[in-house]
Amino acid sequence: MSVREALLVLADGSVFEGEAIGAPAAVATGEVVFNTVLSGYQEVITDPSYAGQIITFTYPHIGNYGVTPIDDEASRTHCRGVIVRDSARRYSNHRASGGLDDMLSAAGVAGIASIDTRRLTRVLRDTGAMPGAFGTASESELLAAARAEKGTDGIDLVASVTTPSAYRVGSGPRRVVAFDFGIKATILRCLGEIATVDVVPASTSAAEVMAMKPDGVFLSNGPGDPAAVGYAVETIRDLVGQVPLFGICLGHQLLGRALGGSTFKLPFGHHGGNHPVRHEASGHIEITSQNHNFCVDPASLAGKVEVTHLNLNDMTNEGMRVLGAPAFSVQYHPEAGPGPHDSRYLFAQFDDLMTSGRF
Repeated sequence: MSVREALLVLADGSVFEGEAIGAPAAVATGEVVFNTVLSGYQEVITDPSYAGQIITFTYPHIGNYGVTPIDDEASRTHCRGVIVRDSARRYSNHRASGGLDDMLSAAGVAGIASIDTRRLTRVLRDTGAMPGAFGTASESELLAAARAEKGTDGIDLVASVTTPSAYRVGSGPRRVVAFDFGIKATILRCLGEIATVDVVPASTSAAEVMAMKPDGVFLSNGPGDPAAVGYAVETIRDLVGQVPLFGICLGHQLLGRALGGSTFKLPFGHHGGNHPVRHEASGHIEITSQNHNFCVDPASLAGKVEVTHLNLNDMTNEGMRVLGAPAFSVQYHPEAGPGPHDSRYLFAQFDDLMTSGRF
């Protein structure tokens, strides 16, 4: 295989030399972030929450066990690109139906390998997530493209990933309406064990949801800035107190804003599979999977929520329950299995809430 030389250029002028992988691209742009997972690269790449972003994998060897369509988290890939240190030339796994390069090429996603990802991660850690561009174009072209990239702040990325029409999954005894803000397939599998799930577009109104007579409503993960999804905030505000609610990731942030709270952008986000989160009521530590750039400010919700989970890396809000209403949410991904399955109990908690209507 011939090597296609490529460059990665960040908006601050940092330049990294590498080689092109995946779909051919003279220029690919997006907000560059880093993810610390050791495995699960396919699930990360196909997570709709990465819309608008270029994913840097800090683990040096990516692609060694191949890919299989069974592990896709969405029907198509929404990230802008992939950055790795060492892209495996061969894969070995009895489940695999192809390699990482095959997957990227088929999805039309460009990538760049042989990058000094340790240096890149230090830059992003010290300066924060920033726009970047990579490809086979010249350094000057890539720098201009990086500086023209708008990033994810203030942009409604949910509209680009949500389902265009409603559909049904699962066969559990409950009836749940799940808002698709960029919902992952694994979340639907977990919900489908306890409920028959009607997945609806992000723009669905509260009246339309309540007309379906659900036992509960789920607010999904998704990409981008929660402040840019005002229509969802208004809908959730109308649903609070009317029906049990459970939110994950962006759903957590949208619930916070619906209650009158504020959100802010983290310097480089939380992206990885080993974030320690403390369950405040029990003191137990959960090792969690995370993928978000924004956070709910608990001080802005004083007297309205109880913070239930805390991130031990930076002490940010990782979970809350609404006081006086059957609603709760977490910032991390309980459906994911980064090794342990510490947080799957939250789906049972949602089931219990739909039974009793109270905590």
